[in-house]
Amino acid sequence: MFLGLDLGTSGVRALLMEEGQAIVGSASAPLDVARPHAGWSEQPAADWIAAASAAIANVRAAHPKEFAAICGIGLSGQMHGATLYDAADRPLRPSILWNDTRAAAEAAELDARPDFRAVTGNIVFPGFTAPKLLWVARHEPEIFQQTDCVLLPKDALRLWLTGERVSEMSDASGTSWLDVAARDWSDPLLEATGLTRDHMPRLVEGSEASGQLRDELLADWGLTGPVIVAGGAGDNAASAIGMGMVHDGQAFVSLGTSGVVFAANDAFCPRPDSAVHAFCHALPGRWHQMGVILSATDALNWHARICGMEPAALDREIGTVLAAPTGVTFLPYLSGERTPHNDARIRGMFAGLAHETDRPALTRAVMEGVAFALADNLDALRQAGASIERVTAVGGGSQSRYWLKAIATALDLPVDLPARGDFGAAFGAARLGLMAATGASPDSVCTTPPVDETIAPQAGLRDAFRGAHARFRQLYEALRQV
Repeated sequence: MFLGLDLGTSGVRALLMEEGQAIVGSASAPLDVARPHAGWSEQPAADWIAAASAAIANVRAAHPKEFAAICGIGLSGQMHGATLYDAADRPLRPSILWNDTRAAAEAAELDARPDFRAVTGNIVFPGFTAPKLLWVARHEPEIFQQTDCVLLPKDALRLWLTGERVSEMSDASGTSWLDVAARDWSDPLLEATGLTRDHMPRLVEGSEASGQLRDELLADWGLTGPVIVAGGAGDNAASAIGMGMVHDGQAFVSLGTSGVVFAANDAFCPRPDSAVHAFCHALPGRWHQMGVILSATDALNWHARICGMEPAALDREIGTVLAAPTGVTFLPYLSGERTPHNDARIRGMFAGLAHETDRPALTRAVMEGVAFALADNLDALRQAGASIERVTAVGGGSQSRYWLKAIATALDLPVDLPARGDFGAAFGAARLGLMAATGASPDSVCTTPPVDETIAPQAGLRDAFRGAHARFRQLYEALRQV
């Protein structure tokens, strides 16, 4: 048996999988995000451990016999979070998360140095880890002086599980400290933020062993051991492992808290000027490209809170028949934007409101705005050399048929829906745990799910969506000026 743990922004998920890759069961526990100042986003590492413990306990209670047979664990998690530890492995402050933009000035300063883009193949985004450490050094110097190690969120769970300070290539790619082509830490880039290799965790590949479950947890969970803990992956790379997206040309679109267009690559293909992420994949010798928007389902959740309704209720209210855009435009930049703008200061807006604008029109505009932002990502990926002919849809937002139709039409690509099942990040993490514990080959494990349905672009609405997308882009340029 194999356990996949996925540390998301809004919760931790534990998934139990047997060696034949059938899912035995899963459970989740929620997380809250603290926003003490505008543009800030934080979570304490202790909350992650408490949520993981709760999710694991629920899986164990539901499937005690299968749980007792666990021999491998894989990890997935939200990327970029700066989690600072002292020499005794005690957290020094809440982790600064991926969607925190306080370090925009420090990111611009590092990005102005030619060596960062040349070595990492990526823009230094405000949400990445390195500029956050520069911010801490300047604004919380007493914390910086005590910092003995910097870990990414899922690697904080690993420290709890194994006692080992370890990360892996896909997550480390989003720090701005990794030489992504060489798959190793860059000493000059670390030095630029006042750190050395000694402050960094040891690196492994995602499908390799990173350590073993601690004796205390073996006893607490009733396991005989040994239990191998795999390197794991950043959340999107883990989702790609779960869907078998590991070869050149395979791609997916993810509608989670953030939105992602992901393309697997057989080689490192950087194009930082397009704000496309070029990262290591979770398997040796493989990479991926990724366009990221910061608010996807997060935008619909925000709209639902304003309306005093649940997102699912708003989705039911608009039905499943795709309509032409009404002239109301929504920019989903609630916490800034990454691809293609690299703009930490931009914020969201509704435009084109009129007396006849009702709640369903606003809901459709929110979904269309996210779809247009994803279309901007697709254009950026293609400019960076990615060849994408179709995408597979994943994430909580993919349960909305209306939203998927809007995305297919805005991207002008067929969108495949995998057969019923769970192929997300927790499943991908479990697959990595299987490979690390058994030595199974990636090609034998990382198969693609059957396609249950394909949603095609609606040709009759193509021109209307193109016109609305052009207005969307013009509004960004106008808003950027003010």
